[in-house]
Parts: sequence; C-alpha cells; structure tokens
Amino acid sequence: MLTIRKRGSSFHADLLTRESRVRGSLGTRNQDAARRLIHRLETALSEGAASTLWFELRTLLPRLTFVRFAEVVGFKDRALPTWENLRDSFVAHLQQRIKIDRLSPSTAQRYKGTMREFECFLGEQRITLLQDIKKPVIESFKVWRIERIEGRKHSRGGGGLVLDVAILHRVFAFALENEMISKNPVRSEGRPGDNPERGAQPFAAEEILKLRDHAGSDLLAFLLLRWTGFRGSDAVTVTWAEVHFDTGEIERVTRKRKKRVILPIHQELLFALQAERDRRSLQPCDTILLNPRTSKPLTRPRLYQRMLAAGRRAGVSNAHPHRFRDTFAVDMLIRGASPYDVAKMLGDTIDTVERHYMPFVKELRQRVRTILGNDAAGLEATVTPASQQPRSTQ
Repeated sequence: MLTIRKRGSSFHADLLTRESRVRGSLGTRNQDAARRLIHRLETALSEGAASTLWFELRTLLPRLTFVRFAEVVGFKDRALPTWENLRDSFVAHLQQRIKIDRLSPSTAQRYKGTMREFECFLGEQRITLLQDIKKPVIESFKVWRIERIEGRKHSRGGGGLVLDVAILHRVFAFALENEMISKNPVRSEGRPGDNPERGAQPFAAEEILKLRDHAGSDLLAFLLLRWTGFRGSDAVTVTWAEVHFDTGEIERVTRKRKKRVILPIHQELLFALQAERDRRSLQPCDTILLNPRTSKPLTRPRLYQRMLAAGRRAGVSNAHPHRFRDTFAVDMLIRGASPYDVAKMLGDTIDTVERHYMPFVKELRQRVRTILGNDAAGLEATVTPASQQPRSTQ
C-alpha cells in the first residue's frame, strides 16, 4: 500500500509490500504537488515495468527515490532518447525508403534541410532530450523559423513554414511509432501548397516566345518542359527508353506520385528529340537532358539554375521549371481539355487541377462571361411570368 507522509518540511512516499518497505522523499514541500506525484507513482506501480510513466517520474522524483521504487517492479533504467537519436533513426528510415523506391532523394533532402534548421533552433535553446520538446517549444520554433525565412531574399512571404511544420510532424510521428515519445508535440499548420492567395503561375504568351528565342543551348530542356509539364525531377531523369518514336509518345512513371503518364509528343519537341538522337551515340538508359557545359546528365538544381539564367537573358523573371508545368496545364485548359485530361497528362489529381489551375485561368472566366451574356435561354426562361399566366375563372 502506497501512502504519503510528511517528514520534516518535505513529503515522502511510503510503500509497504509483503517482502519489504520502500520509502523515499518526493522532493517537494507542496501538498498538492506531492499528491499528484503519489498518484502517478501509484499508477506506474500498478502498471508494472512496462508503464511509460517511469520515464516521466525519472525527471520528477529525486534520483534515489526513483531507483528504489523502480526496482520494486523491475523497471530497467535506460538513457532518455535525444533529438540526435531521433534524427539518426529517421535519416536511416529515409534511406531505406529511397532504396525501395518509395521516396525520391530530393524529398529526402528537403526533410533533412528542415531537420537541420530545427536542430539549429534546439542548439540555441540548449535542448537535447525529446521529452523537453513540448508544444510551446514547437510554437517558438515557428516564430524563429518564419523570421529566418523572411530575412532571406525571395522568401515569398515565408510560405515554406507550412511544409517545415508538416515535415516535423512526420518526424515526431515516426518517434511516436517507435515509442521514443508518448505524444506528438507538433500541430499542423495546414496542408503544404494550400494557399488561396497563390495558384498557378503560367508564363504569358509573350514570355514563352522570348524564352524560346533566348534558350540557346538549353532549347531541348525548354521544349521538354514546355510540352510535357514534367516536374524538374522527372525532366532530368527521363530516359530515351521512355521515348517511343514509333507511336509518338513519352511513357513514364512520375517520381513524386508514382503515376504512369503517357504523353503525346508535340511536333516541335519531336523534331528536337530526333535531332538530339541523331547527334548522340545513345543507350536506352541514357537521360535525355545533358549539361551543355559538361555533357554529363543534367541535375535538378542545375536545371533550375539554367532556366533562371535563360529567363534573365529573355527578360522573364523567376523562370523556374515548375512554371512550365503550370503553363502546360493552363494551356491545355484553354484549348478545351477537361480537368480529367489535364490530371492524366500531369500525373496529378483532378482536385489539384481544379484548385491549383482553373481559378487562375482568365480565359475560362471570360468563357463563362460570354455564356452568361449571350441570348441563349437560361434557367429563368423556363418560368412563365405571372403577368402572362392565364387568370382563374371562378
């Protein structure tokens, strides 16, 4: 039986078992605090060595008291998990996901970048143990992180914070799954990418013409992005084996969503691919895009840099690769393609197409304006005005 006693100025716990008697100071002079500790200790004793309360009690009770009561149920003390332990375990998890082709290396790098930022914050706060990372710590990190983001050039309003928080939520969910913590301290800030103020950012027709004229040695990269809507990660990894000249199609499983897309090859892109094929000695596994300076496979960061450089030559700002994806989708919608068609070509969802692209296509709004303004009969035309209805003959 566990009881609470006051000895001197502090409270003590007293446990009487059949074999022995265990006593120890609770380390407090406050009666309410002592009662709360006794309640936790009593629960831990009843649950046995498997109780997670022992990890909490280890930080609340005096060391000698904790050891005495933990020995009663055979709880074996072990080191508390640290952020470093979680980081190393999660990085190993990411590598395993990459090996089984369930995660792209670029996504893993984004995860690691967020973890490095969080580790920097923890270092400033002098926090190492996972049990010390509570919700207030996470909220402080959000403030700290947004200040760092907004202090950088081209921060775009700190929109990356939502993704940072989502990544941290996944990291601590991993810790929860592996019993390193008892509760996830990270509260989500919403779904990454959901921003009603920002949607598609397609190039204007004049910008596309300027980029084509100033593409130079990056013309093939420009045409591949322009007429496929590939993400940068797909554009730099698509191989000649995925180009079917006999059917005039490119068939590929996208790296992000793992969806199979079959794209008809636009005539302009087809001519460029045929010219590149005739120029090079190719193997089916070779990637289409090469770095013009080194003749080595083009990487995603280098593609990003070269497209921005082409944009500067053309006088088009922020010409990053994903804007070509937006342009391809919007162009298809303007030409009359349905959201289903666009989703199939992009390897995306219909919901994403409707939310991300359609509200920002002014041509679609103009089409609705024209329909509403014509003389065709609408809903109200099916109702006969009251002045024209026959009168009752009663």
